Amino acid sequence: MTQERLQKLMAKAGLCSRREGERIITEGRVTVNGVVAKLGSSADPSVDHVKVDGKMLKREEAPRYILLYKPRQVMTTCDDPEERMTVVDLLKPTIRERVYPVGRLDYHSEGLILMTNDGDLATKVAHPRYGIVREYLVKVRGILSESEAARLRKGAHVDGKKVIPKSARRERVTREGNSWWRVEVTEGRTHEVRELFFRVGHPVQRLRRTAIGPLRDDHISPGQFRDLTRTEVERLLKATRKVVPKGKRGPRTASEKKARGGRTGSKR
Repeated sequence: MTQERLQKLMAKAGLCSRREGERIITEGRVTVNGVVAKLGSSADPSVDHVKVDGKMLKREEAPRYILLYKPRQVMTTCDDPEERMTVVDLLKPTIRERVYPVGRLDYHSEGLILMTNDGDLATKVAHPRYGIVREYLVKVRGILSESEAARLRKGAHVDGKKVIPKSARRERVTREGNSWWRVEVTEGRTHEVRELFFRVGHPVQRLRRTAIGPLRDDHISPGQFRDLTRTEVERLLKATRKVVPKGKRGPRTASEKKARGGRTGSKR
């Protein structure tokens, strides 16, 4: 077996995602043959002794793909220093493999989460360069005016990055005078959908993720989970094979197109 980057070996072993693995390495928690590893280090697990937090890194597990409906007030992490319930806790009684959540869904939100030990697929699903669309059903306070809806669709800066929804349409209005929206985004940033509505003066009251790329299940309930079917895995793998060019990862406003020297008309 050839040498591979440590974060990739950790992901293959079902320990964590590659990004999380990089953080663990920089914290000095990984050793190779008794020497503390550095970010960028590689190893051959067939001959090298790789340990994480003093425990030998397990060999690569058979891939497992699980769709979980995360309830509200559950952390999308493998562990929590405040000892709040995590998505991993929901699986522990029945799932033996060490799977981890792909991407984030904040504490007060609910909906679909992909859990897997396939580090390569997890990286592609989470990274915006592959254009995996996440769909949300969102209840917000009040009813957006036409100008507010237009501002929403133009996007906003979240954590220093411009986030522009792929689509945003109003579904219905409640008797109390609030409204439900269906929103699609590709960035996957924490709180991004909440921030988009907050910026136009309509705080989110409830948020539910309803789809991750081709994955959707309208019959699963909070706390429930199931393995993906072979067809769903194949569709997800197919969806991550195409890299979206950086300039096409989301719609741009007319001013942004003008700044790049592009046309602002609707001709395609």
